[in-house]
Amino acid sequence: MIAHLLFLMFVGIAVYAQSVTGFALSFILLGLIGTINLLPIVDAVNIVSVILVINSITFLYKRWPMRFEKILWPALVTSLIWTALGMLLLVWLAGVKYEIARLLLGISIVVCALLLWQKTKPLAKESSSWTFALFGSFSGLLGGLFSAPGPPFVYLMYRQPWASSRILESLIFFFGIITFFRLAVAVSVGQFSINALVLTLEALPVAYLVTTITASKHPPLSPSKLKALVCFLLIAVGPAMPITATMALTR
Repeated sequence: MIAHLLFLMFVGIAVYAQSVTGFALSFILLGLIGTINLLPIVDAVNIVSVILVINSITFLYKRWPMRFEKILWPALVTSLIWTALGMLLLVWLAGVKYEIARLLLGISIVVCALLLWQKTKPLAKESSSWTFALFGSFSGLLGGLFSAPGPPFVYLMYRQPWASSRILESLIFFFGIITFFRLAVAVSVGQFSINALVLTLEALPVAYLVTTITASKHPPLSPSKLKALVCFLLIAVGPAMPITATMALTR
């Protein structure tokens, strides 16, 4: 019972962060779950995928109409290719070296948090389509591995000379497409367990409620303060997994 309540609390925290920043749901939820080893990584990643899709659909419905930036198409194509490759890598790691998968996840959380924490100034002009495609590849790999495509692409998007609302809507749409693709592949190849399904059904009402409330309201803090708060949380939960995974590998 306590484990289920903790899980739902983690879901609420992660969904709120996603709705007000456009990123962080995956790493926050996986970080909190992984810190106390609440669930197998594959199950946790699949649950995150469903929550991300629901979060994206709900948020964008509340913000409709919106436009999808044409410059994002190259990134979307490369990210889908690398998402499939990342999924194959996760299945191999989870089956052969589970602790290595936890180690990589923890390191990814810390590195990405530090990357996002950097103060970046908007570029003078929009990045090229090749730049978007390259960052889309990195995001796709993380999306396939951990259903966490955010950090590389968030870094790129926040450097674009765009309005914050345009960036937020583009991020949530982009991540929603990647995550839906990942989820469809996982279900089609039988990688979605009954345990993941039960926990997903528990989490959906919380995810929907939190997204509905936050999508129609302005964030209580400025974007820079929210970004700093999320990065602090990621750095707080990230190191625990590499430490415990390294201890397990050295036994």
